[in-house]
Amino acid sequence: MWRWRPTCPTCPLDEAWRKSTCATWAAKHTARCLLPGRRAPLITPSQRTRRTRPVRNALTIAWRDLRSTFVSPIGYVVLTGFLLLAGWFFFNLLAQFNRIVALYSGMQGADTTWMNLNDAIITPLLSNLSVVLVILVPMITMRSFAEERSQGTYELLFTSPLKVHEIVLGKYLAGCAVVTLMIALTLVYPAILMIYGNPEVGLMTAGFLGLYLMALGFVAVGNFCSALTSNQIVAAISALVILLLLFVISWPAENAGEPMKAILLYVSVTEHFRNMARGVIDTTDLVYFGSAIGAFLFLTHRAVESARWKA
Repeated sequence: MWRWRPTCPTCPLDEAWRKSTCATWAAKHTARCLLPGRRAPLITPSQRTRRTRPVRNALTIAWRDLRSTFVSPIGYVVLTGFLLLAGWFFFNLLAQFNRIVALYSGMQGADTTWMNLNDAIITPLLSNLSVVLVILVPMITMRSFAEERSQGTYELLFTSPLKVHEIVLGKYLAGCAVVTLMIALTLVYPAILMIYGNPEVGLMTAGFLGLYLMALGFVAVGNFCSALTSNQIVAAISALVILLLLFVISWPAENAGEPMKAILLYVSVTEHFRNMARGVIDTTDLVYFGSAIGAFLFLTHRAVESARWKA
């Protein structure tokens, strides 16, 4: 049966487009090309499917890992522990701030303008939560690859049509979803301060953004350690050691020479997080967190690729 197919007068037609049987898509493509000053990309429906397939595969793996996290008690224990500690820190800092305000208010002529909610509550709260994340994030990520190895499902992933980068990205997105939920639930404390006080929203936003970026970097470190071993305890301890080293690596910077001091301060995660917790968003800090995430994702990819060749 003969079927009319419109032709595109403004752009060359590739072979895949010529063989396409989707006349509706071809008509839309031609209509877009006829617009003045507009040229549509030469993407066939099959090419568009191939482009979106890696993202869909990664999201499928992420959803599977996320479900397994909350089917087991580990997800609930970690989430509950983090929220309990966050609440304990917040209400203790708030009570201490109220005591200081009451003490200064009883003193005649005392200057209380230097006291604000950001310096007294938000910045110490974020610092305490960053230490808690150092301990809890390895517990979240230790199952990502190590459990697949111990249960023998690693080979199934390798023999499936999934690419290595899809597997790595899916595992990373699952960990990111958990830490996103953890940090999102702590936003109730800034909301309480905004209802009953007058904190600076910009400073709080920068601080929580720094905490979130740091948590994403911790997930990348945890996934890398989990990809190296089949033992979940070893994976958790290895990630904890690396994260603690990133925390304390700047301690000898004061006594080091100028080049070494600059290196130690740049590698230290606390130096970059401290700037954002104070409300300063610098491109150096954003580049640091982005580079750390990219570097550990690359190392995870190489570790999984090596295991795939050995399997």
